[in-house]
Amino acid sequence: MTQITKEQLLEKIFQDDYAQLVGKKLRMTRVRVPGKEVCMAHIINPTDTCIYQNLALHIGVHEGEDHTGETLGLIRFTPWESVVVAADIASKSADIQVCFMDRFCGALIISGKLADVQAAVESVVQFFGEELGFAVCKIHKS
Repeated sequence: MTQITKEQLLEKIFQDDYAQLVGKKLRMTRVRVPGKEVCMAHIINPTDTCIYQNLALHIGVHEGEDHTGETLGLIRFTPWESVVVAADIASKSADIQVCFMDRFCGALIISGKLADVQAAVESVVQFFGEELGFAVCKIHKS
């Protein structure tokens, strides 16, 4: 696949009107059309206190809890509402805690013991791939 310049792209998009648009200010808007995809599945083990604090997992309903040394599972979805189903699958498949769930961005963060988080992330990715026909990524571990 060859790259094209911005000018070549505009000429391709506006074929007939390009000559009239040259030199004028144009406003380009990108629109994201989410597909059915598990875009990221990552397991962090073990975690330091700074990771929980930087992710703000120590405030709100988790205020005062110390999850240092636990494992985190991070999963990202499109469409974003899929995260609700993922949280349900994860919590039913292993002894994990849902730390953060954002149905407007499709982000899910879970915590627990390594084996439980790994089992939950694997269950979610498998369910979305096999049962719902989503494109799924590999699970990455660090």
